[in-house]
Amino acid sequence: MSRRHTRVTDEATLDEVCPLPEVFALISDKWSVQILRELRVEARRFTELERAVAGVSRRMLTLTLRNLERNGLITRTVHPEVPPRVVYARTPLANDLSEPLEALATWARRRRPDIVAARRAYDSRTG
Repeated sequence: MSRRHTRVTDEATLDEVCPLPEVFALISDKWSVQILRELRVEARRFTELERAVAGVSRRMLTLTLRNLERNGLITRTVHPEVPPRVVYARTPLANDLSEPLEALATWARRRRPDIVAARRAYDSRTG
């Protein structure tokens, strides 16, 4: 089989194993983006992340960190100390996501007044 045809096969396999909507869901949930933004400067401990991400429960933080680690966006390092010190850091894959996330954050900050206006207009029409 020529290389040209294997690329189609590779893409079809990727669609089966890791569908694009699944990738979008990974970075569009309520907590993932906030956690990735908190880790953009330096690695952080669980409690530091818990304090930095307003409103996140311990359970949701744990589940989100596991999901980000499973998908290669963060690493979890356990330092053999007493008590054990666990540190979370971004991976190169997550670093590659920085620019698009910052662009999205910039758009959200710039368009927030328009969204508020649209909500008010909708609410006034629908009562």
